[in-house]
Amino acid sequence: MANPKIKSSAQTAKKSNVTAGRKPAGKSLYSKADLEEIFRRFSIQRPEPKGELEHVNPFTLVVAVALSAQATDAGVNKATRALFAVADTPQKMLDLGEERIREYIKTIGLYRNKAKNVVALSEKLITDFGGEVPRTREELITLPGVGRKTANVVLSMAFGQATMAVDTHIFRIANRLLLAPGKTPDEVEQRLMKIIPDQYLYHAHHWLILHGRYVCKARKPECERCVIADLCRSPEKTCDIPAPLVELPPQIIGAEAAG
Repeated sequence: MANPKIKSSAQTAKKSNVTAGRKPAGKSLYSKADLEEIFRRFSIQRPEPKGELEHVNPFTLVVAVALSAQATDAGVNKATRALFAVADTPQKMLDLGEERIREYIKTIGLYRNKAKNVVALSEKLITDFGGEVPRTREELITLPGVGRKTANVVLSMAFGQATMAVDTHIFRIANRLLLAPGKTPDEVEQRLMKIIPDQYLYHAHHWLILHGRYVCKARKPECERCVIADLCRSPEKTCDIPAPLVELPPQIIGAEAAG
């Protein structure tokens, strides 16, 4: 089997320096055929990708995603397992109270403010939505601590809508790969929604998040493990030969992964 074509660090640095001061073009560098192939490979690698935040219903998903801002999914899961065991509805969360919620989530960054938001969003769900999580983005973003990204995650994971929740991983990949470059998450979201083939759109945000989390990592992309290395247009790329295209083992989410 041929060895991957490895670029020297000097070559990579030189190429990166050339492009460092250049504004990313707003247009994707990939043809329709390239995009079809990229997402076809992701679909083979992970046929049923899943979000990695534990939840038991739409309400606990809203809370988990709101708590995940500036925190890892693993850290949120560790804190919310016990919380959701006693408070899996807005009313139960209100009955628990802000002080006790803080005790459950104190290992999560910004936990004091997040506890306030959990109480406030629970109250608003009861007073404005009959205790049910709304199914539109416009209504979801009226909840305290819920922004566009959180709303998109809930619409996708709880209600099966095709959305693009641009987190740090997707924002990085869209710009690094010159897939859908943009200065803001909203710009990246709009561009990705335009270019991703319709048949792959529902799972696309999970594919991109997982690719960014486990392969195209923030500090150093592991290009030798990348199934789209030959198609990638990133100036940071260090390998031109794609990793073998095989289905990965099923994801282990939450308590099973921790145990």
